[in-house]
Amino acid sequence: MPLQPLSVREQSSSIVKGRDGYLVSWAAVLGNRNPWHFGEQVVATVVASSAKGKEVVRMEQPLDAVPPAGTLAFSGQAMAVQRPTQVNITYKPAQWKQAARVTSAFKPFPVSDVITRRQKNGAYLVTGRVGNPYRLAAGSLAVTALLRDDRGRLIGGASTFVDDVRADNQPRFILTVDGMPRGVAKTEVVARTWGTTSRPYEELALGGAISKHTVKPKTAPFAKDRGGQVLAGTGPQ
Repeated sequence: MPLQPLSVREQSSSIVKGRDGYLVSWAAVLGNRNPWHFGEQVVATVVASSAKGKEVVRMEQPLDAVPPAGTLAFSGQAMAVQRPTQVNITYKPAQWKQAARVTSAFKPFPVSDVITRRQKNGAYLVTGRVGNPYRLAAGSLAVTALLRDDRGRLIGGASTFVDDVRADNQPRFILTVDGMPRGVAKTEVVARTWGTTSRPYEELALGGAISKHTVKPKTAPFAKDRGGQVLAGTGPQ
């Protein structure tokens, strides 16, 4: 069965005038419909054009590997001297690599305590904590916040990095999303391994996940085994 190309689930962009020019921001989510392969070496090309069609920003952004049957959320920014009126994002096709483990082995990185605050300058400050479900420490994770309106539509995002994420700690992340209109109703935060190949994610998965049932029971054991109960009429004839 042929491999399916990555799909653009959603994307958005914004343009904000600043002291040094125009800040162009974008956020997007790519989907991988292939259950056994990573999408590697993906590159996004972002082009911002003026009203007359002149390119004022052209930027190539290497993206992190997209996990099997998973998604990749990412964001970026660039400055333009002239005012752009349109932002277009295209994607280089992925290179495919068969995963070393089944899809269920690639656990998501838990995110907790997310708080979103609007600042006086109109930006949004997003804070929270990120965890690690694996036995091995994650050297560096990329954390991306996706901001949505009351209809669930993506209207912007931003990313940051968190280093040395272990199973016994939950480091805090802080990021700022610029150029957002009022009306942000929901913030979705996702964390992922950093790198254009699957190697960081596969190394964590091959090291094994932490069992969720590691706490010793606090209740006393039964003094006598309860055993089973035979219902009348169900015994041997």
